Amino acid sequence: MIQFSLSASISDLLGILTLQQENLLSLLSEEEKREQGFVTVQHTQEQVERMHEITPHVLAKFEDEVVGYVLAMTLDSRNLVPPLIPLFMTFEKLALRGKKITDYNPMVVGQVCVGKSQRGTGLVDKLYTAYREQYATNYDFAITSIALSNHRSLAAHKRVGFKVISTFEDSIQPWAIVLWDWNTPPQPGL
Repeated sequence: MIQFSLSASISDLLGILTLQQENLLSLLSEEEKREQGFVTVQHTQEQVERMHEITPHVLAKFEDEVVGYVLAMTLDSRNLVPPLIPLFMTFEKLALRGKKITDYNPMVVGQVCVGKSQRGTGLVDKLYTAYREQYATNYDFAITSIALSNHRSLAAHKRVGFKVISTFEDSIQPWAIVLWDWNTPPQPGL
């Protein structure tokens, strides 16, 4: 049975990094990327630990193995992962309801990943439900970016309740910035 929890140990953080490694864009075939999705940024153990110290990550575990995760970041995490700094800089230029994104208290999804054995089981929806339950009382919304070429991830995020609010392009590829407004009721079935 899948158990949901917050990251609490080095073992949890190493489990995140193992799952991340199995799903890195740079290590997957074109077919896998197209059909299964991917993660783009490879974190170091130190980065994941420092992020965890600020805000623990949401995990899905099966028999003590991390089979899914949502990395939790806040505006205080902005400089911990250099490839994500342009995303945080983009937030400074975007507005929601007449205020800059950075004038709110957002939860930034540092990355979401579901292991191959759990795909198609609704685990991403359940992970995001746990994420919202954990953080919606203290944060205004969840925001992240998704590679426009990652069709599976875009569809999953839209299903959960994220909406595309902007796009941008970096040296890697074009991205959608998506936001899940926690001031709206949860999607049916989540």
